[in-house]
Amino acid sequence: MRSFTIALLITTATTMPLTAQTGASTEYVREARDLAASPAITNAFRIVEELDEWALQHLIELTEIPAPPFMEEDRGRRFGELLAELGADSVWTDEEGNVIGLRRGRRGGRTIGFGGHLDTVFPEGTDVTVTQRGDTLFAPGIGDDTRGLVVVLAVLRAMEEAGIETDADVHFVGVVGEEGLGDLRGMKHIYRNPATAPDAWIEVDGGGLQRLVVDGLGSVRYRVTFKGPGGHSWGAFGLANPAHAMSRAVRRFQDAADTLTRSGPRTSYNVGRIGGGTSVNAIPFESWMEVDMRSVSPESLARIEQVFLEAMDRGLREENALRRSGPALTVDKARIGDRPSGEGDRDAPLVQRALATTAVFGVQGTLGRSSTDSNVPIALGVPAVTIGRGGMGFGGHSPGEYWINVGGHLAIQRALLLLVAEAGMAGMIP
Repeated sequence: MRSFTIALLITTATTMPLTAQTGASTEYVREARDLAASPAITNAFRIVEELDEWALQHLIELTEIPAPPFMEEDRGRRFGELLAELGADSVWTDEEGNVIGLRRGRRGGRTIGFGGHLDTVFPEGTDVTVTQRGDTLFAPGIGDDTRGLVVVLAVLRAMEEAGIETDADVHFVGVVGEEGLGDLRGMKHIYRNPATAPDAWIEVDGGGLQRLVVDGLGSVRYRVTFKGPGGHSWGAFGLANPAHAMSRAVRRFQDAADTLTRSGPRTSYNVGRIGGGTSVNAIPFESWMEVDMRSVSPESLARIEQVFLEAMDRGLREENALRRSGPALTVDKARIGDRPSGEGDRDAPLVQRALATTAVFGVQGTLGRSSTDSNVPIALGVPAVTIGRGGMGFGGHSPGEYWINVGGHLAIQRALLLLVAEAGMAGMIP
């Protein structure tokens, strides 16, 4: 079966039409075809298939190391140990907690970032024990994005065992802070200094082979807290009520936001969490909510954000106008998330290579938009693409998440081919 799979890939690569059917230009289709048929890459593909059980064992191991938001250290430590064991020239953890393994290129002068994110969405205390039924692995975070980390590790091991050298340096990275209120803090740190940041970025996050994320979906997030003195629901009746103010504010926001999101660039809004108060018979001393707004357009995102802020102030004013006694309420509008949006260049070599290398596996890639670590470099104009982790994953961000190893090795092979194409295989004649 393994020999058949490799033979099929070689046949596909060597007979792949140099046409627009792949979505890539002729130049990059030819490059991917020649690279996939080279002895070194063919050997690496075989190694990837032989690593299948090894990859599953490390998927289980890493999944069972909890990595709640802002608490990725333990998983990152083990990820770094594996990078060193598998042949990275040097491994370090930066100030933000990103774990980076450098594999030096023959020429240097250019660096390709290749990573997955270390964190999961699940809070501290979540049971992350992996259970297996048949060919299905169950555990929170088993796919998103622990499998992405395993893809990164497997590519490094296959390149080392196949003796593949690249022209450019490669950073194999476990990134912190991708999920939720992590707010892409790991990637923002990596790209804070353009002089030391990678020249291109390949992220492993998401499903199968087809979808290639090249556009960043921007978002802003707020935690809004209405505050007052609080008191007994009967004895202190007449005080301004933070819960009432928040309710008014949400209503005002939705009335305006609904109109804004009916037409124009796709834009969304959501009140995701609410809280506050101490008892059913007590006027709360505070009420809070967390709100997410997203848009494909930076201008539309800025517009709905402004509408949101105005609605919060209006809700506050209206409730304060009704108070019969006591001090006025206040509101705190804390911006807790800011993910940049951006449009990737379809003609960039990295995007063209992503399409061409995907076609090697008989899949026509589709270019799409999402919110991933790639948002940061995309917004800065740096070539970036997010590719899938492979297999079949379901229930992401839920306690019932599971992953099935159906052709999982193909995602590793595609990732390897794309990485080597972008970094340049040393000694390969153009």
